[in-house]
Amino acid sequence: MKVTVIDYGLSNLRSVQNAFAHCGAETLLTSSPADVQNAEALVLPGVGAFRDGMAGLAALGLVEPIRQKVAEGTSLLGICLGMQMLFEESEEFGCYAGLGLIPGRVVKIPGTDVHGAPQKVPHIRWDPLFPAGGRTDFAGTILADVEPGQECYFIHSYEAKPTAPADRLADTRYGGRDVCAVAAHGSVVGCQFHPEKSGPVGLSIVSQFLNICQK
Repeated sequence: MKVTVIDYGLSNLRSVQNAFAHCGAETLLTSSPADVQNAEALVLPGVGAFRDGMAGLAALGLVEPIRQKVAEGTSLLGICLGMQMLFEESEEFGCYAGLGLIPGRVVKIPGTDVHGAPQKVPHIRWDPLFPAGGRTDFAGTILADVEPGQECYFIHSYEAKPTAPADRLADTRYGGRDVCAVAAHGSVVGCQFHPEKSGPVGLSIVSQFLNICQK
């Protein structure tokens, strides 16, 4: 199948394409609303600030086509900044509206841990994933092939927090707090780490996403 990767000027696009190519998928890199409207599956990657990402999507006329495709049931995978933009709003550099595809907000990771000691932000390191939302394992989710405790590589200063606990698929832990790492709502999935840079876990998510799209 062909996966449409949305280019709005803020992403490591080659790395995303490499991850999907590794799993046998053809990708279409595009900034065209028409291509989004015709997509079999969508990927929204990204690096940088939430405000700039949403401005880039708006300038290209991509916001409503993305929302329309999701409303029709098309699967969408948001990666890093792309995950954050799936949410309703972000507090980064003010308060900015997102795509509203996953109920919840993007908030700053505190500069102190739960004991009040300083902690480094941005958060940059390998961290384990563990089931969230009341789950005891990852069965039945996009992480079905992942063993709890496997590690992913995180680089972020803000956390996307789903409103509904059931929308949290996986957390990591930083400064004694649970930080959402993977979220899903309907046909929309977001991961806070980059698939190609996170080894077997990242590639497993890409593979499972492709399986979901083909059902």
